[in-house]
Amino acid sequence: MKVQILEKNGEEVFAVVPIELWRELLEKAEALDDIRAHDDVVAALERGEEELLPAEIADRLVAGENPVKVWREYRGLTQRELADKAGLAQAYIAQIETGRRKGTVDVYKRLAAALRVDIDDLVE
Repeated sequence: MKVQILEKNGEEVFAVVPIELWRELLEKAEALDDIRAHDDVVAALERGEEELLPAEIADRLVAGENPVKVWREYRGLTQRELADKAGLAQAYIAQIETGRRKGTVDVYKRLAAALRVDIDDLVE
């Protein structure tokens, strides 16, 4: 395939390529972006910065179940264990999980740290 090089002031500034070559290059560039994105996620998983979430847990969250309860159960904690880790009362955890009480930002920070999630994962 013939590529035409355009110059300005003696410097190469543009390459004119046939459209089929352009489409092929574009497709390869997009595939390379996908590979890099995949590699970034795999590396983050290996560093422990990301985790895979089972579909069952994601489905519960999407269905609107209380995120504190979903994450607590996913982490295998009782309300008492979560309360101890977060420095809160077990009754407070129960009230948050049932929606009878809203937590403060500080409470959600504590819960997020205890559950090893971002605070955004707990706020409905």
